[in-house]
Amino acid sequence: MEKVAIVLLNLGGPDSPQAVRPFLENLFTDPAILRVPGFIRPWLGKFIAWRREKPAQENYAIIGGRSPLLELTVAQGQALEGALAGEEGREYRCFVAMRYWHPFSDEAARQVKEWGATRVLLLPLYPQYSTTTTGSSQTAWDEAAAKIGLSVPSQTLCCWHSDDDFAAATAAMVRESLRQAQASLAPGQKLRVLFSAHGLPETIVKQGDPYQWQVEQTVAAVVKALDEPGLDHVVCYQSRVTPQKWIGPSTEAEIERAAAGKVALLVCPIAFVSEHSETLVELDVEYREIADHKGVPGYFRVPAQNSDAAFIASLAGLARRTLAAERPLCSFRGGRQCPKTHTDCPHAKVRAA
Repeated sequence: MEKVAIVLLNLGGPDSPQAVRPFLENLFTDPAILRVPGFIRPWLGKFIAWRREKPAQENYAIIGGRSPLLELTVAQGQALEGALAGEEGREYRCFVAMRYWHPFSDEAARQVKEWGATRVLLLPLYPQYSTTTTGSSQTAWDEAAAKIGLSVPSQTLCCWHSDDDFAAATAAMVRESLRQAQASLAPGQKLRVLFSAHGLPETIVKQGDPYQWQVEQTVAAVVKALDEPGLDHVVCYQSRVTPQKWIGPSTEAEIERAAAGKVALLVCPIAFVSEHSETLVELDVEYREIADHKGVPGYFRVPAQNSDAAFIASLAGLARRTLAAERPLCSFRGGRQCPKTHTDCPHAKVRAA
């Protein structure tokens, strides 16, 4: 019996008000996030965390003082185990490795080793690859596995931004929300879909990170699967946290533009597959308040996938195809998908090595 450990890589979130500060310190001292000389990073990262603690505490207080991300990710893993169950000669178990709060990669690696896994599949719950998310999580996992001597055949699914099944599952959720929004609006009221993704500093993208290109590919695939002729839609970016220039347009700017044009909005979180503070607070509370204040004639949101059956089925398909490909590094279509200009694509790094 082959024992396949599927390690779900995710961001993580504080599990109590007391965890907010150390969570932020872990985030802002990550070299993939704060790209400054190493001798400055610990001090600057802790300073940024100190500056952001109060607003973060206020945000988490809105949703009960903690992030729901761990419970939702565990539920996704249980659902994925169920979708993969029954395959002859192979047993699957899902493990969770969070990047900035418990369970960290070292905890997950120890559990994988104790279970006696004969094969490991790293499956990031970030559809789009970025050095700041999947790349950072991969590094943390590699270090944790090496530290405890976990040495079994391992594969990484680097991205699945425009996988057909993922796009179809997401489109179905958008379609349902679109119908509900249209039903509550006055006849003839214009409605625009904002596909909102977490932003990145522009410098990271210019250095070769493929994230923005992959986000755009996701939106194109979902819109194609929606098959709504003339759909008014925009790709935009949220969650700016530093004063430097970030990729755009910003979600807030698009809300203001919709208000000026008297266009209602349906916001779809396109880079998040679980509810957490960026959806439950930033989209549902902060941006809704802006929309109401500016006079947007209607503001609606598509829910995150969580354990939606079609979404979980798409993850199961991705897992099976990746394992069948037997490539150490695999995209949802096997080989590299990013244009060569994106030099931080992990496939480019493998060839360079």
